[in-house]
Amino acid sequence: MTAFIIRRLCYMVPIVFGVLLVTFVLFTVVGGDISQQIAGKNADAQTIAEIRHEYGFDKPLFWSLDSQFTDHFKKAFTFDFGRAMDREQISEKILRGVGPSLMLTGPMFLGELIAAISLALIIAFVRGTVWDVTAVVICVAGMSIPYLSFIIFGQYFFAYKLDWFPIIYLPEEPMIKSVGLPILIGIIAGLGAELRFYRTVMLDEIRNDYVRTAFAKGLSARRVLFKHVLKNAMIPIITSVVLALPTLILGSFLLERFFGIPGLGYLMIEAIGSRDFFIINAMTFIFSLLIVIFTLLTDICYVLVDPRISFK
Repeated sequence: MTAFIIRRLCYMVPIVFGVLLVTFVLFTVVGGDISQQIAGKNADAQTIAEIRHEYGFDKPLFWSLDSQFTDHFKKAFTFDFGRAMDREQISEKILRGVGPSLMLTGPMFLGELIAAISLALIIAFVRGTVWDVTAVVICVAGMSIPYLSFIIFGQYFFAYKLDWFPIIYLPEEPMIKSVGLPILIGIIAGLGAELRFYRTVMLDEIRNDYVRTAFAKGLSARRVLFKHVLKNAMIPIITSVVLALPTLILGSFLLERFFGIPGLGYLMIEAIGSRDFFIINAMTFIFSLLIVIFTLLTDICYVLVDPRISFK
């Protein structure tokens, strides 16, 4: 197991290097010098020169120990991404957005996961009945409705008409009230796809011989479903859950944007709108790093839940 982890960590090095190389080419080589954009259209030559020096645009691209390429890697590995186009430190912007993003996506993720797995077990148990068909139809309908439609309907009906929640995020309001509506919308909007996935997983397990044997021994449906079937379905569940964890940190882009939640999703959309390549570059690197780390954690979790799996 130790050798496997070390080997996977070594594999991560060229992956991260490749991501940094691609982002450097996209945002620096192809994007070019954006000193004029930062300084403003009426800036004089001296101001532009000062900005080029501050952001390192006056350095050579590659062939130097003190080049833009080496600075790009140095900033990434020290998590000191420099300044955004508004001259604020990017690391401070990111740290400030982590809390609101987790406040939204944490409860949304847990609520959706618990609801999807529980309902999937019940639907798999009553497979082939009218309840199963109705659930599948509702799931497909929910998957077909655009995410934006859920947001607009939720804001109009629950916030504007019923006045149960504020239309936008209000820090002075209690947290459950301020982010309750976007959490509810996120759970409902994502439940269809999650439920269909977990239903398929549970059906694959519930058709096995050990389930029939458990029922023949007189075990209750609750015990069979939640102790035996759920336990043996943990491999695909772990794959789905662990790989979804990086998105918790990055937040939900549309929900944060439409509800004015100052999280990382909101920060990313604002950066795209203002063409702030420095923030986009930093967020891209962080997301890729989270993906490779949580992919390794997924493989480790496989061994913990299934003793038949071993890595050498």
